[in-house]
Amino acid sequence: MKLFYHPASTTSRTIMLFAAESGIALDMQVVDLFTGEHYQPPFVGLNPNRLVPLLEDGDFRLTECSAILKYLAEKVNSSLYPNDAQHRARVNERMDWVNTQLSRDLVYGVVYPQIFPAHKRPSAEVQDATLQWGKERAAGWLQVLNDHYLGSSTFVCGNMMTIADLLCAEYVFLGEIIGSDFAAYPNVKQWLGRMKALKSWAPTHQVIEGYAASLDKSKFVVV
Repeated sequence: MKLFYHPASTTSRTIMLFAAESGIALDMQVVDLFTGEHYQPPFVGLNPNRLVPLLEDGDFRLTECSAILKYLAEKVNSSLYPNDAQHRARVNERMDWVNTQLSRDLVYGVVYPQIFPAHKRPSAEVQDATLQWGKERAAGWLQVLNDHYLGSSTFVCGNMMTIADLLCAEYVFLGEIIGSDFAAYPNVKQWLGRMKALKSWAPTHQVIEGYAASLDKSKFVVV
């Protein structure tokens, strides 16, 4: 199987982390997002969405991080994607929540507009409004994660780690890149610490950590 990816891509790192933790050997093919390779042939012919990650398994191609995670987990019968119908439904629910709620406001509303030039809004007024709107809503989602999804649980779906944790952790981690310490969300902070203790976390995050170190965080809006 081949994974088209970039290590600075949040969605790519989720797949990288799962594969590394699960011992899945993937043929890794970098698509250089910073030079616009994802907008050029032949990649556009593989994924017209012009996004990574993209998984190739023979003649089968699959896009979207969440779908790839589930596919790989099923391929190897991973315990991180439980077979019980209700447990699996809970994992799916949490992953949908991450993609439709948390990532929309925390990542695309607060983090990306500040760290990636392509996401910066066209005027200071629009940029400020975007960040304030994203900050307010992201704080609400983090409270839900802290109080209800984690609460007294060790992981987001209970006391066993699942692929929902891998997906969620990558997005929450981005808050640290802009200087958020999550002190207001102690359960989130402790859970993220557990995820960062995974043996494959550090090597998976070398590139994005290096990029983060180059940023001037002094004027960043944080959550």
